[in-house]
Amino acid sequence: MEAGKLRQRVTIQQEIPDIGGLDDYGQPVPPWEDVATVWAAVEPLQGREYFAAQQIAAEVTTRITMRYREGMNPQMRIAYGDITYEILAVINPAERGRELQILCRELVGATPAM
Repeated sequence: MEAGKLRQRVTIQQEIPDIGGLDDYGQPVPPWEDVATVWAAVEPLQGREYFAAQQIAAEVTTRITMRYREGMNPQMRIAYGDITYEILAVINPAERGRELQILCRELVGATPAM
């Protein structure tokens, strides 16, 4: 992996269970804590709009490449600027432990990371 390609700073976050407030509808909102801030390459792959629940929504699929980090999993999320990405898959290419390719989904209009 070429270090020069890792130009964006992203923050890896994990959910803190059993702590949090309520949203405007009275539903629990789990708080997230920062695990690490790392250098990465953020690359949008695909975008689409769809009609669901009588609303138009947009979705962007993104690949985030970073150095290998033990413990990364789809229960975490990644914050980049004011965008929050839901992790769909964590890929360790060739199982070499050198880099991770993380496939994410950004829901446009979603609440940014806290």
